[in-house]
This record gives sequence, structure tokens and C-alpha cells, in this order.
Amino acid sequence: MADNKNEAAGATAAAPSINILTQFIKDLSYESPNPAGAIAKMQGKAPPMNVAVNVGGKALSDTEYEVDLSIEAKAGEGDAVVFNLELVYSAIMKVENISQEQLHPVVFIEGPRMLFPFARQIVANVTGSGGVPPVLLQPIDFVGLYRQRMAQFASEGATNN
Repeated sequence: MADNKNEAAGATAAAPSINILTQFIKDLSYESPNPAGAIAKMQGKAPPMNVAVNVGGKALSDTEYEVDLSIEAKAGEGDAVVFNLELVYSAIMKVENISQEQLHPVVFIEGPRMLFPFARQIVANVTGSGGVPPVLLQPIDFVGLYRQRMAQFASEGATNN
């Protein structure tokens, strides 16, 4: 019976763990150069919007990583810009008991997945406070984004050889 307790304690101690130690706005910019003029040019139509998402990160120690979720949103077209928004929302994550082969995907998929709801709320609050309907970002496929980025790095590496 004592052996079972020790085995269970060992299994619990080695369980994978991902914890956000802190999260914060690293960079936030909202510009609305001429909202009334831009909206008038749109003649009642919703302005076209482009949203770009990027993920970055770096190791701070053997178990701590900084993860950046970057979101850029632009509404309008040409000189009829309704708004430009840039947000870098970051976290310091502690990752323990994860194999080396799983570490990179955990940091670059799970990290931004955990940050996204907070970044989405910031985007909605800022755009809503900017006098336009709040922008509600759709869920993001961080696995797909990760795979796309890894394929891009692989092709860049192949062309550099």
C-alpha cells in the first residue's frame, strides 16, 4: 500500500504543468485619423477590415518563457481609414515536465490560446471606445497558425541551403 502512494506521488510530481505567472499589455496603439470622414466615405457600408495575428516568444530560463500574441486590425481602405489597432499582449509562462519535443508547440500554441480571450476583450474595448462598433475577433486556430509558420520556416531553410 505504501508503494502505491509513493508511485502516485511520483506520477503527480511529474505531471505536465503550464502556468501563466503574469500577463500584460506590452504594446497598444489605436489611431483613428478621421473617423467621421472615413465613415462618410463608406456611405453606410461596413468598412473592409483586415486582421493579422502573429505569435512570438523567447526562453527566459529553462522553465519560463515569454509569449507574445500580436494582433493588428485595420478598418477602411485607401485614405478612408476608420482605425488602425496594434496590440501585443504578452505573458510569462512557467512550463514544467514537458518533453523537449513538445516544448515548442506548447509555448507557441497553448500560450497564445490561453492569452487570446484577454486580447480579444482588449480589442473589443478599445475599438468600442474609439466610437465604432466593438470588433469581436473570431476564434483563432493556433495549431493551424503554428503549422503554417513551421512550414514557412522549413521552406525558408530549404531555399537558404
